[in-house]
Amino acid sequence: MMNQERLKLSLPDRELAYQQRIALSTKQSSAGIIFLGGFASDMTGTKATYIDDVCAKEGFGCLRFDYRGHGASSGQFEDGCISDWLDDALVVLDRLTEGPQVIVGSSMGGWIGLLLARARPQRIAGFVGVAAAPDFTEDMILPVLTDAQRQALARDGFCYEQESPLEHKVPITKKLLDDGVRHLVLRGELEVLGPVRLMQGQKDTEVPWRTVFRIAECVTAQDTRVTLIKDGDHRLSRPQDLDLLGGLVREVWEASSHL
Repeated sequence: MMNQERLKLSLPDRELAYQQRIALSTKQSSAGIIFLGGFASDMTGTKATYIDDVCAKEGFGCLRFDYRGHGASSGQFEDGCISDWLDDALVVLDRLTEGPQVIVGSSMGGWIGLLLARARPQRIAGFVGVAAAPDFTEDMILPVLTDAQRQALARDGFCYEQESPLEHKVPITKKLLDDGVRHLVLRGELEVLGPVRLMQGQKDTEVPWRTVFRIAECVTAQDTRVTLIKDGDHRLSRPQDLDLLGGLVREVWEASSHL
């Protein structure tokens, strides 16, 4: 479809790749969907494309994009940090969408999505978190760094995740860790005006599954629900996981459209 071309938003210091699906005319005035991907992920991933398929079937507007240093956007991954990727999301929200938006945030995208809700509360009509990883730099990376990793950070400005296979090693930079402290969201009340749905696998080895309850405790939305998948891992990309995710997105879209 023409509105599914890979497009580029050209900015003075970067180009952000995105794909946008326009809502059916009967649903133009309702909330759109923005998918926010995870750390070192991109808009062609399983969950991103699944959400786009759901939106196509339902007639929802849908926007997915790559942060700088990710996927088809410009820049180097290791040069980025939460401030940069939040700025990318804000620019995309402000320049490419109008009206209320439902945020679907996967892993790090959940953190970025909650930061969007804090920065643009009137624009965020609802939030769906998929193994959301807010504050992961402070709460999930720093506490488990080995002495060797800390030495590498001090010496080189970066280290690698210990458990990653060589061909999939993702750099963890000192810039990322230092910057993450500026954007912590689980240290107090977090205003979210629309409905919130959180799904989390209990076999997730990257995000401690009890994190989902910390998020639920912090968000102000009274219409907040948590779904635990006992045998689910961090990716939550099996057919049954995707079916559940699609149902939650439809539910939040429907609820937000009546606010």
